[in-house]
Amino acid sequence: MDFINQNILSLILFSPLLAALVVLLLPGQNKDLTRRVAFALSLVPLVFTLIAWFGFGAAPEVDGFRMQEQHVWFPAINASYHLGIDGLSLSMVLLTVILTPLAILASFNVDDKVKAYMALFLALETGMLGVFLSLDLLLFFVFWEIGLVPMYFLIDQWGSKGGERQLWNGIKMPSRRYAAFKFMVYTMAGSLGLLAAIQMLGVVSGSFDLLALYQSWPALTGTLFGYEIGTVKAVAFWAFAVAFAIKVPIWPFHTWLPDAHTEAPTAGSMILAGVLLKLGAYGFLRLVLPLYPEQAQQYAPVLAALATAAIIFGAFSAFAQTDFKRLVAYSSVNHMGFVVLGIAAAAFAAGTESANIAVNGAVLQMFNHGISAAAMFFMVGIIYERTHTRNLEEWGGLFAIVPVFGALLILSSMASLGLPGLNGFVSEFLVVRGTWPIFTFYTALSMLGLLFTGAYILKGIAKTLHGPLNEKWRVAEGQAGHFEDVTRRELLVLSPLVVLMLWLGIWPAWLLDVINQAMLKIFG
Repeated sequence: MDFINQNILSLILFSPLLAALVVLLLPGQNKDLTRRVAFALSLVPLVFTLIAWFGFGAAPEVDGFRMQEQHVWFPAINASYHLGIDGLSLSMVLLTVILTPLAILASFNVDDKVKAYMALFLALETGMLGVFLSLDLLLFFVFWEIGLVPMYFLIDQWGSKGGERQLWNGIKMPSRRYAAFKFMVYTMAGSLGLLAAIQMLGVVSGSFDLLALYQSWPALTGTLFGYEIGTVKAVAFWAFAVAFAIKVPIWPFHTWLPDAHTEAPTAGSMILAGVLLKLGAYGFLRLVLPLYPEQAQQYAPVLAALATAAIIFGAFSAFAQTDFKRLVAYSSVNHMGFVVLGIAAAAFAAGTESANIAVNGAVLQMFNHGISAAAMFFMVGIIYERTHTRNLEEWGGLFAIVPVFGALLILSSMASLGLPGLNGFVSEFLVVRGTWPIFTFYTALSMLGLLFTGAYILKGIAKTLHGPLNEKWRVAEGQAGHFEDVTRRELLVLSPLVVLMLWLGIWPAWLLDVINQAMLKIFG
């Protein structure tokens, strides 16, 4: 037990990678065994995370972080294997280890190259966890890049089979390959500037350790490389900010997201919306605001303006969609806009009560959006399996055929909408309440996006469940339809998500208390 307590973060981090190796050693012809083993092993990081969760309060705190592990890694450049958690990272780790087993369970219908698929999913989990646990900038970047590769292959190899994209000079590319390529290129483009800025910080400060950088880098004055330090910091700030803005994504860097979501397999979309988008917001909170407090405050209005644009344009774009999956994809742009708006408020007025409320709401919104978006993408996947279409115009009246599915879709949609009593309301209310005194104009303008959030959510429900039953889904006159309602496996995937939507809507304090402790340490 002492070994587990002393190495709990490493066990959380590398148990999915070890599970991926175990899956690769399984006999390839036994697909059912592969699925079951992958799911069982994906629960191991969840168990370790729960141990960390319940032991978090009693663990010693050093510089705001608990359960730290540090070992020599790259002594020549003072880069170390340094892990640690606070309330921010712990909440994101919990989100990751909850959604990954559910996504794997949702993938039990995958029948092509099952072993490779499951191994990639588990490797992806290690990449995501590494970002949240790293307290060394170079280690952070390594895990940031590791997460790209499995998701690229998941989209490219297991994405939608139909459709082509016209490129230039008559050249065509399968839509899923185009989406995977676009996802990789966008994120890599942001990563180049991020890597250059990280290297500069390491060279100037003599260390990549975040706890040391928090003390030395913001206090650095004078000139650097022949330039005023303020100019150098501004350039580095934007290198970090653009990389994370692409990942969130903030308008106008969002165009890769609808294509990636539309073409990704259902479980891939669940993880992409549920966790991968949060890496960018986490980067702002963990790196940008603490390392560049002056630049963050200076450029916070720009960040708030882009967040407001994401809220409004994301909602408008979602309302315009006839493809249900693209509608949900654009809704992620809309909802993540509120996260960035809360972060901008914290950057502009750090230490004030309003800023603390806004940033707590932003982190809670990261968690809540991960839960509701994963549920929505899975619901779209369920109905697509039955009807082989995502076109809203081809549905209608499906409540008569699949009432359990209909009830769960309405509940998930209302959570995404922000209905009081469900999780989405709490976090968006906190963001709006906190940002109103700081960015009154942008907050008021974002209400237009909130209005259209209701419009596109109700449109999706109405086109899918209500109205006359589409004749395509009738077997014969007087019969309801010809495909089954939610299966037991699908209900097992959705049940934990529904419980969390209700639990966080009624009693958010269990998570907010942990988040608030971290936010007070960072911005208090």
